[in-house]
Parts: sequence; structure tokens; C-alpha cells
Amino acid sequence: MSKRSNFYVVPTQRWYVERTVWLIAGVVLLASTALAAAFNPLWVLGVLVTALVSIWVGLTGWCPVGNVLVRLGLPPALAAPGWRPGDVYRMQTDAWYLERRIYIAVGVNLTLASGLSLVHSPWWLAFTAFVGVAMVWFAGTGFCIMANALYWMGAEPRLRPEGRDASRSLPPVPVPRADLRPR
Repeated sequence: MSKRSNFYVVPTQRWYVERTVWLIAGVVLLASTALAAAFNPLWVLGVLVTALVSIWVGLTGWCPVGNVLVRLGLPPALAAPGWRPGDVYRMQTDAWYLERRIYIAVGVNLTLASGLSLVHSPWWLAFTAFVGVAMVWFAGTGFCIMANALYWMGAEPRLRPEGRDASRSLPPVPVPRADLRPR
């Protein structure tokens, strides 16, 4: 892993499965955190479920929300090789690339914070709210503090904005299409 000094921003020209998952997870985190702070601390279980699903996605590549979004017609950007429309969606798990590490790191941090908010202090909900805001911001702008920390430490991303640093871009996930060779 090589250290970098520039910024990493995911593509935001279009909506794709992974970007939409970050938005939905951020909204769930904000809602669960607000409900836990205002009404009942057990609403933090919504944060915990989001955290555990995030860890699950990072480890296995299978995402329940991603599969719903694929069925609704959203294209994936990090689908496993050989994925075709109509298949069950699974994220690539061939390497520990940056975006996959984000799922694990977010899940672990949220698991710890939600547990600490129940057994130690409700002030830990401030952290879960921060992560929720960061995820919504990430989905909207493509910029994430954690993604950039991992990027600066040398983690290799798979999502790259079009036209930016194209010489180092990884090839896109192949999507089957009709044979375009002249006859």
C-alpha cells in the first residue's frame, strides 16, 4: 500500500446500488439515533442492525438492501465478476479494496458506539449521528472522511470518478451486451 496526498471522491454522476445503500444506511442511522435520544434508548438497536449488516456486507458481499435496489432497476458499481441483471447482487470480495474496508470499519465503530450508548452514556449517540450524517454526505457528495483516511494509508479503491486520474483507473465491471462486431 502506497501513501497518497490527494483526495478520494467516489463517482456522483449517477446513482448506483452502493451509493444508494450508503444514503439509506445514513438515513436509518439518523432516524434510529434521533429516536433513541428522544424517546427510548432501545431504538439504538436500529443502529446495531445497520452496523451488523454493514459488517456482513463487508465480509460476504451479500447485501439485502442492495438486492432490493437491483430488483428496482438500479445498476451496481461493485458487483461480483460475472454478475448479470436478474442475478442476485453480491459485491466483489476478491480483495480488501477501500470500499469494502469502509463497510467493516463503519460496522465495527457503530457496534461499539451503540453498545456504549446503552451501557455507558447516551452521549455515544453523538457518534452514531455523526456517522449517519457522514454517510448521507458521502452519498450526496462522494466525499468521506474515513474513505480518505483509508486512501491516504494506501488502500486501493475500486470506484473512481470518470475523467479523474484515469491512468490509474481499474477496469469497470463488465456488463454483458449484444455483439457489436460488423458482419
